[in-house]
Amino acid sequence: MDSEPDTELIETARRIFAGPISFLKSAPALKFLPEPTVNEVAFAGRSNVGKSSLLNALTNRNGLARTSNTPGRTQELNFFDVGEPLLFRLVDMPGYGFAKAPKDVVKKWRFLVNDYLRGRAVLKRALVLIDARHGIKDVDREVMKMLDDAAVSYRLVLTKADKIKASALAEVTERTVAEARQRPAAHPDIIATSSEKGMGIAELRAAILSSLE
Repeated sequence: MDSEPDTELIETARRIFAGPISFLKSAPALKFLPEPTVNEVAFAGRSNVGKSSLLNALTNRNGLARTSNTPGRTQELNFFDVGEPLLFRLVDMPGYGFAKAPKDVVKKWRFLVNDYLRGRAVLKRALVLIDARHGIKDVDREVMKMLDDAAVSYRLVLTKADKIKASALAEVTERTVAEARQRPAAHPDIIATSSEKGMGIAELRAAILSSLE
């Protein structure tokens, strides 16, 4: 059970994320997955939710995850090694909910992600990113159901929290928390973040660390 991150955990997380982090590989299919030797935390989110920007902010690096204006460009699982010696891996899952993608691409995405979620024993937590300006959409609920069905523990993270007023953020947070608490595999607490302003980044690093314990 995660609790509020303490200052010691936040500092430990800061040090780890400031240390060596490197791109390992892209896996367009399950046979290309790295050996499951260390724990993993995966990032899921709708196309253009700000996933790459958040990964870059978490790791204090500009180009770790490629930010792209073309939704749905990444159609593979991208693995990043954290720590030297290796402590754990971050997994950037392909964005979902892209309106312009051909049906076969969407189908391929669903099979890849579903198979990864169901069969990956080292996957400790998924982070499902929700755009604070829009809240949870049906396409997010589909992925949440996928995670519930696979019994993969996940946590909802609001992105772009600096783009709306504090009152609107409080409202969307409340709605998101209420929905998370009705889900069997969802963590009850929400973290609101802003990649641009650095809001919630330290807390999210600490949450990632505590989910690996």
